Amino acid sequence: MLKRLFGASPVEVWVIKQVDDGLLHLCGQGTLQSRDKRKAVLAALAQGQFRGAVRLAGGGLVLNARLFAALVPLDDLTLTDDGQAHWQDRLWRLSQVPQRCWSFEGRLVAQPGVNVGGSGLVSAEDVSGIRGRVDRDTPQPPGEVTFRAVNELEDHPLIAEPRDERRPARPATRREWRDDDERH
Repeated sequence: MLKRLFGASPVEVWVIKQVDDGLLHLCGQGTLQSRDKRKAVLAALAQGQFRGAVRLAGGGLVLNARLFAALVPLDDLTLTDDGQAHWQDRLWRLSQVPQRCWSFEGRLVAQPGVNVGGSGLVSAEDVSGIRGRVDRDTPQPPGEVTFRAVNELEDHPLIAEPRDERRPARPATRREWRDDDERH
């Protein structure tokens, strides 16, 4: 009866951003947004063919399912206390994917880091290809670069405004307030 009132019950899943050899880049839990019946959504998940929106837990961000490598029903993946997961009859290491990487469409790399549960692996964008191109193509600055205070060049002859030496600087005229009560 509740299903008729509120529509199809949502399917909750583990959201996996990337699957590496023995390592899962895990975003966390999410809820699939679909108008299809629960049985049809679970069948699409089993075949790896779900198309639609995923509402990620902890903020309600909704992203397209194509951004993720796998969407796994909660019962099919079990987390262990030592930061690993049982999925597809295998034991996987986990790397936590921060929110900034959820919509990233490139490759992720796992790096040692500190996360909510203690130390472990944290995923980051793989920028090694970009770094290689930048280092190779970026021209090196000629000579030595020195840093100085912001106002150090104010008196430099090429930057300072030229003064006309023929006219001496006149002091600014100031008006004085006069109190009429003092004259009497």
